[in-house]
Amino acid sequence: MNIRDEKVAIPVVLIAGLLWSFGPLAIRYVDQPELVPWQYLFTRGIVIFIVLNCYLYLNEGTNFISNYFRVGFSGIVGSIGLASAMVSFIWSITHTSVAVTLLCLAAMPLITALLGFIFLKEHISINTWVSIVIAVIGIIIMSFNDERIGSLMGLVFGLLSAIGFSIFSISLRWRKETPQFTTVSLAGLICAGVSAYIIIQSNSVFFSSTKNEMLFSLHGSLVCIGLILYSIGSKHLPAAELTLLSLTEVIGGIFWVWLPLFGINEVPSTNTIIGGFLIFISIFYYSLLNKNNRRFIGLN
Repeated sequence: MNIRDEKVAIPVVLIAGLLWSFGPLAIRYVDQPELVPWQYLFTRGIVIFIVLNCYLYLNEGTNFISNYFRVGFSGIVGSIGLASAMVSFIWSITHTSVAVTLLCLAAMPLITALLGFIFLKEHISINTWVSIVIAVIGIIIMSFNDERIGSLMGLVFGLLSAIGFSIFSISLRWRKETPQFTTVSLAGLICAGVSAYIIIQSNSVFFSSTKNEMLFSLHGSLVCIGLILYSIGSKHLPAAELTLLSLTEVIGGIFWVWLPLFGINEVPSTNTIIGGFLIFISIFYYSLLNKNNRRFIGLN
């Protein structure tokens, strides 16, 4: 599927962000998620692997199998980074508020710019450094949040998740022919494999309750469908617009768990609101600086 009209591409990317935004809500409905993280990662990883390979088969036929032989070192690094991000994400969101986790992920473009500077020798302008500093200040402010036990741990894992996603993004820029969907699929398989090993070693069970398994599968499906739509729409939008549109996931994710209709009633703390505001300011500033940049983002 190829979308050439920017007016069509924008709502497609918005829908992708909207689908991703329901992920944290699904996790909040899980019974005792802190007790079943590996079961969550196992099921979600399997779902991601199956759904993406079905999509590749529909688009490429059996030729999609050859993509696994073209992944290369960059794809392996990217898939490990993405798998690490998935693991860190569940540990973050079960130890702090949805707002803190998602706001850490919102800083991803800046982390990617920093990693690009370190590993790809990409130039960072003074204005981009200013954006990074503003975001760091926002994250520091969010760290002074003692509303929940372990909230600082949740913040740390949120940042580790953002770094993992950024490593994935950098790996695609490092070797542009790296097959994106195959790399994500491989990350899902790594997640499932590591989770299976830990479950076996701990003499635990592979599957949680029926309700939990349905929510795990739902979240994995939302990730895949959102990624497919995002990839389709992103080909005809500049990176700056993609960065701003991807904030739909953050805003929506925070809104759904706050909305009384869904019964979660998770209200961000004052420090989270202040720190989050600074992160948003830094992202908007960064996007304005890159308004003419045609480099596309593979995944947020």
